[in-house]
Parts: sequence; C-alpha cells; structure tokens
Amino acid sequence: MISSMRTRVPLPEDRPWRVLGLMSGTSADGVDVVAIEVDPGGFQAGQPFRALLGHHSCAYLEPVRQQVLAAASNALDPAALCILQRRLGNHHARAAYDLCASLDLRPDLAALHGQTVQHHPGQGASLQLADPYVLAEALKCPVVWDLRRRDLALGGQGAPLVPLPERWLHGAGPWLALNLGGIANLALWDGQRTRAWDTGPGMSLLDLAAQRWLGLPFDPEGATATGQVAGSLLARWLLHPYFPAVPPKSTGREVFGEAWLAEEAPALEALPLADRLATLAAFTAAAVAQEATRVAPWPGGLRGLVSGGGARHQRVRQELSERLPLPLEDDTAFPSGAREAVSWALLGAASALGLPGNLPEVTGAARPVVLGSWVWA
Repeated sequence: MISSMRTRVPLPEDRPWRVLGLMSGTSADGVDVVAIEVDPGGFQAGQPFRALLGHHSCAYLEPVRQQVLAAASNALDPAALCILQRRLGNHHARAAYDLCASLDLRPDLAALHGQTVQHHPGQGASLQLADPYVLAEALKCPVVWDLRRRDLALGGQGAPLVPLPERWLHGAGPWLALNLGGIANLALWDGQRTRAWDTGPGMSLLDLAAQRWLGLPFDPEGATATGQVAGSLLARWLLHPYFPAVPPKSTGREVFGEAWLAEEAPALEALPLADRLATLAAFTAAAVAQEATRVAPWPGGLRGLVSGGGARHQRVRQELSERLPLPLEDDTAFPSGAREAVSWALLGAASALGLPGNLPEVTGAARPVVLGSWVWA
C-alpha cells in the first residue's frame, strides 16, 4: 500500500518508487548496482522492500583498483586522490546507466555509497569517494550520498549501517547475518534488540595475499588455501588490539590491509604458500567466532545466514564450520554482491522520507538521525 507520507524530495505519491543502490565494498573490486521497488508506506510496518528489478556488477579496471588500494594505504597524494574521486564517479555513473538502460528504467532516486578509502571512527572521520554530481547528471534523478558522516558527527562509528535494512529484509527473528566482504561484520536480531559490528578481516587480507603470492586479484573459491594453519601466528594475530575493544566498533583496510600484510609477510613467507593462505583464512573465521561470543547465549531457534564474496571461499567456510557453533546457510535471497546495494537503496528511500537510518545501539551515535546529503537532478 502506497503511503501519503511527505517526502523531502520530489517523488511519486501514487506508485512504488524505483530506487537504485550503489555499493563499493571494502573488497575494493568494483561496484554493485541494484534497482529495487520500494513501497514508501511500508517503512511503518518494517516492510518497505517490494522487489529486486535488476542487478549489475561492474569491476574496476586494474589501474583504478590499484589507486583505490593506494588511497587506503596512505600512498596517494592529494592531487591523485582528487582525480580518483572523479574517476570513481565516472565508473559508478556508467555502471548505473548501463543497468537502467538494460531495464529500460528511469529511477526515482539513487543512493550512492562510494568507495571507502579511509575510515577513522575514533577521530570521527570516514571518506568514501565517487562524485555524486556525475551520477546525478547521468541518471537525471536525485542522488543521496555521504550517508556515514551524520552518524559520525553524533559520536557514532558511522558503521555498520546495514543492520536496520537487514531487519526490513529478514523480518522476524531470531537471526544472525554474517557478511564476508573485505571486512567481515555480523548482525544479530533476537526480536527485541539489534547487535552488530565489524568482526575484523573478511577477504581483505586473503585478496592482498593472492595478489602478492599468486599474481591474482583473489584466490578463486580458496583453491590454494589447502595447507596447515600456523597456530602460533594465528594466536598472535588474535591478540590485535581491535579484538578486545567493546562494540560499538568498526574497522577497515587502514587496520587490516596492505600495511598489516607487509608487516606479517616475513613470518608468512617462512611457510609454504598453501599454509599462508590457510592461516589467513583461519584468521578470518577465528575472528568471527571470537567476536560472536559477545552475543552468547544465543536465542533459541537462531538462524545463521552468510553472504558476501567470502561465502564462496571454501577454506573460510570450513574454518567457520569448525570454530563457530552455529550452522551457516547461504543467504540466497539476492544474487551474490547485491545484498548490501539493496540495503543502501532502502537507506536512501528512508532518507527521502526523513526517516532515521542508523541504530544508535549499533553505531554508538547519540540519537537516531536521517542520513545523507542530496544532489538534485
């Protein structure tokens, strides 16, 4: 049922909205674009999502990807960072335009995440790159972007923001949703309360290791991670100061990225290649399992769901099955790579209605707040 709720932007009042969501995750491998149908009146009942209309994944060209990784490693000068903002805007705009053309669709609005290159919640700062004005010109529709910094301004982490859309999408609990992107995060909804935070590295270190030692952007399905886990290394890594920190908390490639791997490379290179990748896979799984104990005891009937690129990494899945006392099933509601983009589209629609998009109990912000800045077409 379409609601007469007043919007902050000029949007249709007599039909569902066609909303784009654009997500570039910490895997730094490209952009996922979705088009969804949203019932603006459905937010009141917690069911705004109506249908997935389409999904398009557009990988970064290697020079762009290397610049993104350099920016995340503090290796990009201000001029190059400025130009990268525009290049990423062009890439996102082309990906969104191509999806719309394939669907013969004119969107009502678009929600742009951008590519995170720096995230420093302790200093109240986070930087996502992709020029929203280029996107607005390409699509001829309003664009909401920069959704994290309002939460940061209120003392929050600016992340994770997907737990509220996860509630809209998953519905009644209890459920635990694990997303294995570049950085792993979990969200638990017990029907009364949401708890969510970043657990540590997801695929970021494994992908960097594949580049360093395999000459590949990633190790397909973890095919090389077949060796033995170096227990002493793993035990030392789990002493990292991020893990004892109490949620709300979030992290990124600034912590578990190129600098971390470079520091650990001498110890890893003393191992056979298969052992290096197996140990890094175990690190991802062990961090998830260790962090998941924070929400124990789990409610009865808890359903475990896993999504993200890491869900296809067989060694990570094996390590999770051995370390996490909760069976995980693949979240097949959306195509691989689409879920977070769907969440972002829903957050954009909520912003258009003037509805808060953060959960203070998750991010640590002082209060719920409407997220994002708007660019008019």
